[in-house]
Amino acid sequence: MKEITLEELQKLSEREYVLIDIRDEGLREYGMLPGAIAVDAEAIESGAAAEQIAQIPAEKKMIFYCQIGRKSRELGEPAVLEGRDYYSLEEGYMGYIRAGLNNEEDQKERQERAELSIRKKFHKQLFTPFAKACKKYELIKEGDRIAVCISGGKDSMLMAKLFQEIKTHRQVEFDLTFLVMDPGYNKENRALIESNAKALGIPIQIFESDIFDAVDTIEKNPCYLCARMRRGYLYSHAKALGCNKIALGHHYDDVIETILMGMLYGGQVQTMMPKLHSTNFEGMELIRPLYLVRESDICAWRDYNHLHFLQCACHFTETCSTCHEDGTTSSKRLETKKLIAQLKKENPFVEANIFGSMENVNLDTVVAYKQHGVRHHFLDDY
Repeated sequence: MKEITLEELQKLSEREYVLIDIRDEGLREYGMLPGAIAVDAEAIESGAAAEQIAQIPAEKKMIFYCQIGRKSRELGEPAVLEGRDYYSLEEGYMGYIRAGLNNEEDQKERQERAELSIRKKFHKQLFTPFAKACKKYELIKEGDRIAVCISGGKDSMLMAKLFQEIKTHRQVEFDLTFLVMDPGYNKENRALIESNAKALGIPIQIFESDIFDAVDTIEKNPCYLCARMRRGYLYSHAKALGCNKIALGHHYDDVIETILMGMLYGGQVQTMMPKLHSTNFEGMELIRPLYLVRESDICAWRDYNHLHFLQCACHFTETCSTCHEDGTTSSKRLETKKLIAQLKKENPFVEANIFGSMENVNLDTVVAYKQHGVRHHFLDDY
């Protein structure tokens, strides 16, 4: 497929073209280009998208885009596009986003707006539950040195800003290191992380590893292995820098989705803890200060400030979408999100009930459970 650069696209009138997003639903949830429509890539290749294509005026150029420009370029010349004027947007969605972040004149204004919105407009939705979680679960203590682990997504970027904000309150003295691990990002993903950090005033430290290469040939559960290895590298590097804690950006919705997925896909009842002692790195802890923050509020803050982040920094982005920190892929998470949303239509308290269920476990009605690796059964003392 022929390519068109962003500069060439910007010279066209909006009446001359239509943008077509061929990414999967999980990626589109993190944002689409202004005015774009969604068409499934497989439907284009198979011809199933013929009706959608036919609805686009014949005189308009069709500009297809994916995440980084590779998948749209590889569409080739599908029969459904015969006779039409169509192109692949060079560098895709991320090229468009990165171009908007490189204007240094806007960076100071963007940073100030983002910080002011945390203090004012989104104080109740973001800072209050962040501070509440830190206090309720004792996540920050005097003298802590916390490595704020930034993946490049909306959650970890907001977490970094909230840490900067809570530090100004000076109720507890602690130090921060904003840590980014590059496990083998493609250059587009890494550039977007660096651009966002600069635009938001987050002084990141980047270190590199070869994790993506190590899991490249793994066929069974590569996402799970990748997540475990990434956490190990973060612990190791943070400890070498003198930190005693690493902070990850899991939020309230991650917690309830994990609870439900454990039952539906893993046949077990478990949750995502607000903090954990490391079993392999003595003296290190993992904390989750966004534990009480809702994802919808994070998205509202992101959109209000016209910010665009990675959904997944994995170099498999075009094929596997997102890999969550616990190794689950976007398809399972998206399916679980939809299930919760459907249940919420009938019961508006369903999310709070799922979250609260982990604090209201009645062991008298549990058939069996594990503690410290030891299995207990109700018949043991029935």
